[in-house]
Amino acid sequence: MDNITIGLWVTGGMLLLVVLGMRVAFAAALAGFIGIVWIFWAKMGYAPERFLFWNERREIWDGALGKSIAIAGSVPHSKVSSQALSLIPTFILIGYLAYYAKLTTALFDAAKKWIAWVPGGLAVSTVFATAGFAAVSGASVATAAVFARIAIPEMLKVGYNKQFAAGVVAAGGTLASLIPPSAILVIYAIIVEQDVGKLLLAGFIPGAFSAVVYGAMIIGIAMIFKTVGPPVSGFTWRERFAALPPALPIVAVVVIIIFFVYNPFGDAWGTPTEGGAVGAFIVFLLALLRGMRWPELKSALLDTAKLTVMIFTIIWGVLIYVRFLGFADLPGAFSDWITSLEMSPWLILICILLAYAVLGMFMDAIGMLLLTLPVVYPAVMALNGGEAVAAADSTFGMNGTMCAIWFGILVVKMAEFCLITPPIGLNCFVVAGVRDDLTVQDVFKGVTPFFIADAVTIALLVAFPSIVLWLPSLA
Repeated sequence: MDNITIGLWVTGGMLLLVVLGMRVAFAAALAGFIGIVWIFWAKMGYAPERFLFWNERREIWDGALGKSIAIAGSVPHSKVSSQALSLIPTFILIGYLAYYAKLTTALFDAAKKWIAWVPGGLAVSTVFATAGFAAVSGASVATAAVFARIAIPEMLKVGYNKQFAAGVVAAGGTLASLIPPSAILVIYAIIVEQDVGKLLLAGFIPGAFSAVVYGAMIIGIAMIFKTVGPPVSGFTWRERFAALPPALPIVAVVVIIIFFVYNPFGDAWGTPTEGGAVGAFIVFLLALLRGMRWPELKSALLDTAKLTVMIFTIIWGVLIYVRFLGFADLPGAFSDWITSLEMSPWLILICILLAYAVLGMFMDAIGMLLLTLPVVYPAVMALNGGEAVAAADSTFGMNGTMCAIWFGILVVKMAEFCLITPPIGLNCFVVAGVRDDLTVQDVFKGVTPFFIADAVTIALLVAFPSIVLWLPSLA
C-alpha cells in the first residue's frame, strides 16, 4: 500500500471519529500518530520485529513505533513555541479585560445613541458595537457572550422580536474572527507561513464591510417587517456627544495595535506580538481605573487561560496530523489532482468555499481550518500559478503572496459563517447559554437572514479582491 492510500485511509478514519463525536484535537492527534506509525512500518516491510525494534541492541527509538513517538512528541513544542502564537492569549485577554472595564457597555451606549433612530437601529447599533469590540478582542465566542448580556435586554425592552435579537448578537459576534486582532487569522498565517502583520491588516476592510452589509440587511428587514425592530428616538445631541468619550479608549487601543503592525507615516513601532502585549497592558490599566478588582481580574485571566488552552490543544493535535500529511504527500497529490481538472479555476475556488460551508456544519472553525489548510492551501496556490508567480502570469490576477492573503480572508470569512450554521454553530450555543429565556432553536432561527448577508459578502470579496488586498498592499 503506497503512502497516498495510507493517507486517504487515515484521513477517512479521522473524519469518522469526528462525526462520532470525538474532539477534533484528539481525533487528529490519534489519526496522525497512527498514520506516522503506519508509514514507517510500511517502509520497513511490515516486519514484526521492526515495529518496536530495529537493530541488535533492540533500541526502541529505531523502530516504527519509537520513531513515531519521537516525531509526535517534538512537533507540538517546535510549532507552538513560535513567537507569533503568543499573540493569541494577549488578544483574548484584551477582550475580557475590556468587558470588565465596561468598555463594551460604553461602546454599545454610544452606538445606540447615534444609530438607534433608524429602522432596526438597536440591532444595527449592536452590529457596529460588536465590530468595535472585535477590534480589541480576538475571540468570537467572547464577543457573542458579552453582547448577549448587554444588547439583547435592551432590544427586548423596546419590543424587538426575541429570535431576531438573538440572531443579531450571534452573527455580530462572528466579526471578531475577521477584524483584527483575530486569533484565527494568526493561526492561518502560521499554518501557511505568511506574514501575520499583513494578514491582520487585510482583515480590517472586509470586517468593516461585513458589518455594513449586516447593518444594511437589518434596516431592510425592519422597514419591511415593522414589528421586528422598531426604531428608538429621543436622544439629544448633547447625550450623543457625551456618550463618545467613554468609548474612545477602544479607539486608542485599536490605533496603537495598527501602528505596531503598520505605521503609515514611517517604520512600524514593533511586531504584532508587542502590539498585542501593549494593548493588553493599556486595557488592564483602564480596567483598574474603572474599578476592576481582584475577582474580576481573576475571572478575566481564567477565561483567557481556558480559551487559550482550548485553541492550543487543537493546534497541538492537528499539527501531528499535519506532519503525517507531509509524510503521506497528500497535499501534493491533492494539488496535482485539482490542477488537472478541466474546470475553470474560479469554479474550483467556489466549490472549495462551498465545501467549507458544508464542513463547517459539523466542525468548529479553528479545527476545520487546521485540518483542511495543509491540503487545500497548496492546491489553491497551484491554481493561481504557484507561490512565486507574478501577478501578470497568475490565474486570479495577483502574485503568490497576495493570493495567500486573499484566500486567507475568504476562508476566515467562511469560518465566521460556520460559527452560526446548525448544528454546530458555536456562537448560537453561547448566546442561548447566556440567556435563560432563549433556546438554541430560537437563535438558529434568528440568524437565518444573516446567511444571505454572508453569502453576499463572500461573493463580493471573491469578485473584487481589491477589497481585501488594498490595505496590505500599502505595507
